[in-house]
Amino acid sequence: MTGGSFSRVGVVGLGTMGAGIAEVLARGGLAVVGIEVNQDALERGRGHLEGSTGRAVKRGRLTEDAQREILGRVALSTDFADLGDCDLVIEAVPERLDLKRKVFAELDRVCRDDAVLATNTSSLSVTDIAVTTGRPTKIVGVHFFNPAPVMKLVEVIATVLTEPDAVSRVAGLVEGLGKTPVTIGDRAGFVANRLLFGYLNQAAAMLESGHATRDDIDTAMKAGAGLPMGPFTLMDLIGLDTCLEVLEAIYAESRDRRHAASPLLRELVTAGLLGRKTGRGFYTYGESGAEPGAEAAGGPKPVVGIVGVGPLADAIAALCDRAGAEVRDSAARFADCDLIVEAAEDAEAGRALLSAAAQAAKPGTVLAVTSVSGPVIEQAMATGRPADVVGLHLPDPAGTLAEVAATVATDPGIADRAAALAGRLGLTAVRCRDRAGFIVDALRFPYLNDAAAMLGAGYADADSIDAAMTLGCGYPTGPIADLDRLGLDRAVTVLRALHAETRDPALAPTPLLTEHVTAGSPLR
Repeated sequence: MTGGSFSRVGVVGLGTMGAGIAEVLARGGLAVVGIEVNQDALERGRGHLEGSTGRAVKRGRLTEDAQREILGRVALSTDFADLGDCDLVIEAVPERLDLKRKVFAELDRVCRDDAVLATNTSSLSVTDIAVTTGRPTKIVGVHFFNPAPVMKLVEVIATVLTEPDAVSRVAGLVEGLGKTPVTIGDRAGFVANRLLFGYLNQAAAMLESGHATRDDIDTAMKAGAGLPMGPFTLMDLIGLDTCLEVLEAIYAESRDRRHAASPLLRELVTAGLLGRKTGRGFYTYGESGAEPGAEAAGGPKPVVGIVGVGPLADAIAALCDRAGAEVRDSAARFADCDLIVEAAEDAEAGRALLSAAAQAAKPGTVLAVTSVSGPVIEQAMATGRPADVVGLHLPDPAGTLAEVAATVATDPGIADRAAALAGRLGLTAVRCRDRAGFIVDALRFPYLNDAAAMLGAGYADADSIDAAMTLGCGYPTGPIADLDRLGLDRAVTVLRALHAETRDPALAPTPLLTEHVTAGSPLR
């Protein structure tokens, strides 16, 4: 690996992130100068470097000789003057504009005139930092993701003042280090954080509203959306104070309600409950308990009635077959069903079919509505047995998650039975209220809409947006690919339902989506 036109690189700030960046540079064969504010901080930085490379040795990913070579390339100092011979200096101090400006003022003083200065900010304006220096044309954003030695994505940010040569040189360095650079403009949150934190904030608001529990939301997004972890687990890992800082920085620029920090998040931060690093955030660490979201799967296999025809009806029938459950598809045979599922492609037809089936069903039979085009309560009232009706949503009919939505008229015992029956069919059941999108779609499609809006605005192309979320956040697929996979028409339907329910302008489908739906063409 090579640093291209950079051979000596400085890193200011050797916390977890800064030390990780220094390690990446040293692994790439570059001479590195690491700077900290005092000797104690410098020793902590040394500890980060030794600890990270030491773990790599223990895991067999690095030899002891290679570790010594890497550490030998890093010179540590508390004197900014030692950065005088560096071709590039990367600032990685805490996310405070006043502190970063102070660091850049010192870098401006000690660094060569031709040196490129970069900030690792994750949310602040690179332009705001650049304009306080005497060399705004040589200021670049270079946003590594934590842990820097592992994560492949680096966002390279150009301001309207940055020389193209400085940007291309930094992107070339990143590529030479084995990372994937995504070059974008200076917009708060850039690509990954702007998309990620809108979703995380909405999850906090969903919890605060009582729509669903913490555990059910986390379980739903892992089992139903395929994410590596749920939103509350992730926020606790990031640090709730960091989450709040990022949201405030993005909201200050965008004034988008999706980035107006949830009062619950703000309250936890004020109370000093910051997540894993303080032992308590959304979760309390060290607490024991059952795995969230699991419903009892024991008991006899249910008798399931299916009304309606189409792909969803077929998928539910296949699910029942796999679970060994008996399936009925005739009204004359619904009298002994434990569960009757409406799975019609047309909502009006489904309403009529479920109402007819309800007349034949025994008392206590769970009547399940799968239609997502309107509130479950409307379907429930039409049956004449609203206490027996729940929403039953399978975000992925071939997947393992079932969302059970109770209306204001649903008998609590029926909701419990519905979740238990889903468990006996081999599904993981989560609960929520009767709201548009249930849990998964209510969180997933606004995030995908944000990505489509970013694409439509020309801020980043489809490949860059997808790379930001797969390589920067560990998502299994990027949002643009997800939209094409899930269906743009489905996205627009859910977003319109969310917008009609909330009147939040941010939830209205972006023009790019509606345009492609009208044209019948995918985004790619």
